[in-house]
Amino acid sequence: MSDHAVLHVKGRVLVGPDDVRDELWVVGGRVTYDRPVGAAADDVRTVEGWTLPGLVDAHCHVGLDAHGPVDAETAEKQALTDREIGALLLRDAGSPSDTRWIDDREDLPKIIRAGRHIARTRRYIRNYAHEIEPEDLVEYVAREARRGDGWVKLVGDWIDREVGDLTACWPRDAVAAAIAEAHRLGARVTAHCFAEDSLRDLVEAGIDCIEHATGLTEETIPLFAERGVAIVPTLVNIATFPDLAAGGEAKFPRWSGHMRRLYERRYDTVRAAYDAGVPVYAGTDAGGSLAHGLVAEEIVELTRAGIPAVDALSATTWGAREWLGRPGLAEGAPADLVVYEADPRADVRVLGAPRRVVLNGRVVG
Repeated sequence: MSDHAVLHVKGRVLVGPDDVRDELWVVGGRVTYDRPVGAAADDVRTVEGWTLPGLVDAHCHVGLDAHGPVDAETAEKQALTDREIGALLLRDAGSPSDTRWIDDREDLPKIIRAGRHIARTRRYIRNYAHEIEPEDLVEYVAREARRGDGWVKLVGDWIDREVGDLTACWPRDAVAAAIAEAHRLGARVTAHCFAEDSLRDLVEAGIDCIEHATGLTEETIPLFAERGVAIVPTLVNIATFPDLAAGGEAKFPRWSGHMRRLYERRYDTVRAAYDAGVPVYAGTDAGGSLAHGLVAEEIVELTRAGIPAVDALSATTWGAREWLGRPGLAEGAPADLVVYEADPRADVRVLGAPRRVVLNGRVVG
């Protein structure tokens, strides 16, 4: 398509869960529902099918692999892999790499960054995080709030080698002060949490989101619902817990057993949170040891947990974009959309095989 080409998207355009239209147009890289006047027939490209806003992976890591930061070429491949599956808006939940150059590339997904992870000293994966003590937490949260795109990422719990199991990383007063500072600077705060112990303190301290949230219980789920604290379950990542547990069995048997129990009740945990009204969004945790491009699989996992198909779709489209403050298929919005052969509301597995991917008004896949 030329710079002035017009794209005509026909079929069923899922603008929202209850807003389905027959067509939209893309003019100058933006969505319009008004037929353009004066466009030459040979400069109009037509795409037909079932259309969704570009998918959201609300927890991934561009510029990171299992060993730490990666070079720009590797980061580009990660972003392109997400683009191929239709993930056009990425919430980067912590990375030590500077990926601001991606913002200048109209052919790569849009990224909302949380800066670099903030962890307790020797309580996280090497080369990933700022590793600090509680007295420095406010300072580092303020630094990452200024560096990110409206989010800060804490490591809320991790294995404590002296205990031999997952324990909370931060005293409640420290996280309360740090979250208050982030909010003062206009940033929201999320935290990595596998286990149970840290959740109440983080929520009562004012946190905005919890990643993974496998430690939710019948005592803490109502608190999350009351406070409107979102979760991003990353079920495709939780699927790795049995292998992790097996690898640590000899040295940390208590931790291994805990990880297995969290895995075994993962679907029940997510469904109970959803049933209680806790906001649930789709994320994969890609970019550490997990491959990019898995958001379609995450939606299937959410439905296996018992979330209805339309709500699982919303977790990666309409609802996720509203939560992150980014437009979907609204009039005048950047034309980031994905077209499918069949209705994804009838079978979410359709997400795994997009017919066309359109980013900034250009067909890129």
